[in-house]
Amino acid sequence: MAKAKKQTARGRKQDRARVAGGQDYEVSYEAKKTRRSASAVKKAVKKVGSSRKKIERKLKRG
Repeated sequence: MAKAKKQTARGRKQDRARVAGGQDYEVSYEAKKTRRSASAVKKAVKKVGSSRKKIERKLKRG
């Protein structure tokens, strides 16, 4: 098996800037943080993409 690459600080920062819509723990974290439902977060991911900033902006607007 191939050994996993050690993630750099840059890689971690890029990963945190995104929300994986298929990962329940990421969706529930974002839902709790923005006080919205998980389905609202998933819809926002589909509509504006996986950028955390864009998703939070979309969810704050309603």
